[in-house]
Amino acid sequence: MFRGNVFSLYTARDAAVPMESQQEVKVVAGKGLEGDRYFNGTGHWSRTPGVSREVTLIELETIEALEREKKIAIAPGAARRNVVTRGVPLNHLVGREFQIGNVRLRGTRLCEPCAYLEGLTQQGVLTGLIHRGGLRAEIVTGGTIRVKDAITE
Repeated sequence: MFRGNVFSLYTARDAAVPMESQQEVKVVAGKGLEGDRYFNGTGHWSRTPGVSREVTLIELETIEALEREKKIAIAPGAARRNVVTRGVPLNHLVGREFQIGNVRLRGTRLCEPCAYLEGLTQQGVLTGLIHRGGLRAEIVTGGTIRVKDAITE
């Protein structure tokens, strides 16, 4: 059992544009985060078949470890994930449901880093985030996610 929280929230209106920090965001089942590129169908991978582009999450601890271990410092939003968590073992949530505030999510698969992400950030991000690049999730019950919301199973 864990109890973590939302450290920060991000959306981007289109592919490759900088992520914008949000204090809260409306979450819609089957669609994603209102105002985000994948909600709007304008994300880099929007036309590529695949599972779970509704919500992506990454651990703040991973971003800190990237700097500590690989000497690569990126801002939390530069990871291009929607929700930055603190105190949440995301890899363990594949195939499981969990709660963020009043929103219910189901972890579907790891959000492995790709060359596209590395191209938007810097060399070494891809290898530094392998198997800890975050989690893809689908929305079971929509609502609003806010910075500091509790994250529980």
